Parts: sequence; C-alpha cells; structure tokens
Amino acid sequence: MNLPKELRYTEEHEWVKVEGNQVRIGITDFAQSELGDIVFVELPEVGDEIKADEPFGSVESVKTVSELYAPISGKVVAVNEDLDDNPEFVNESPYEKAWMIIVEPANAGDVDNLMTAEQYEEMVNED
Repeated sequence: MNLPKELRYTEEHEWVKVEGNQVRIGITDFAQSELGDIVFVELPEVGDEIKADEPFGSVESVKTVSELYAPISGKVVAVNEDLDDNPEFVNESPYEKAWMIIVEPANAGDVDNLMTAEQYEEMVNED
C-alpha cells in the first residue's frame, strides 16, 4: 500500500496535502484498490462550499458507488477536470494525477486533526 508520509488521512480514506494556504484532496491507494476499476467521478463546482465530514462528491466503480467525504470545511478553488475523461487515473495514480479538488480551508488548523500516515495504516490494518 502506497502511503506518502507528508499527507494527512481520514477514516473515510481521503488524503489531504497542504499547499500553502490551500489543501489538495483525493482518495487513498487503499480506497481505490478496495473499490476496483473506477468508471466515473462526480465532483463539486469551483466556488462550492464543502463541510467537514459531509459528502462532496462520489466515485463510481464497476462494483459500487462510494461517497467522497470532506476532510475539512472550506471553499473549492479548483477541480481536477481530467477525471471527467480519465476516471481510471484514480486507480493508476491516486496521489498524483487523480487529486480531486483544491480547497481554501475555513480553518487551516483542521488539517492537524487528521491522521498521519502511520495512524491511517494502523487503522486500515485493524479492519
């Protein structure tokens, strides 16, 4: 399982990368492997507000549809439109090509409440 140490993680299997005063969000390598082949990704619009622990979109695989849960609250400032035509990027490159949204956090300190790579790995191994 690929788990970059510099990222933070959620119990719902999203990752967060701090980039200055913004955060980039996607789903983990573990999540994409559990879902199987991704065939469609639904994301919010630029300008939308997302709220921590509430759905902000979904991914559809050949097996199921799974909600995406916001790791933090904030305003969507960018959406990865490449995923419209290339949903398979989620399987191929969950941390690079398949980032989903970039958010301006309502409270930058919220990221500190998310799990480290070690904590996330421990949680996944317990399941």
